Amino acid sequence: MTNVANLILQSSLGSEMSQEEADALGNIMSMRELADGDFLINEGMVDDSLHVLLDGKLEVVKHAGADETVSLAVLREGDLAGELSFIDGTTHTVGLRALCDCQILSLARKDFESVVDQSPQLVYKVMRAVARSAHRIVHRMNHQFIELNNYIFKQHGRY
Repeated sequence: MTNVANLILQSSLGSEMSQEEADALGNIMSMRELADGDFLINEGMVDDSLHVLLDGKLEVVKHAGADETVSLAVLREGDLAGELSFIDGTTHTVGLRALCDCQILSLARKDFESVVDQSPQLVYKVMRAVARSAHRIVHRMNHQFIELNNYIFKQHGRY
């Protein structure tokens, strides 16, 4: 068992994987380190990699005009990033900035596609992890929308 495989198994990406699957995935992933303030992803860039935050915190930021950015969320250990661009190769609409020193595992789409025929179960499990991550994001955004809506319209006696 490799150290990378251990890290994968401890993340949301590896929650359903066997040791052998984590080893195989670990062989095609790369480790990255970011210093405080470094960007993993810049808004407007094209990146076809899936990232797993192993250690640290990443701030999701959006340009708000001029030289200002708005913080939208904070990703924590175990969270995935870049899921949609990993799937469809579209331009990132937000940036990811390190709030402290971070350790990240990255999986390039071309490397992932190289194991499709040999390990369809592994591919299935990775895509389930991506879907779960996207579902959590949508769920959180829906909850925030409801809270904001309640606040604006002073509904449900909460405000």
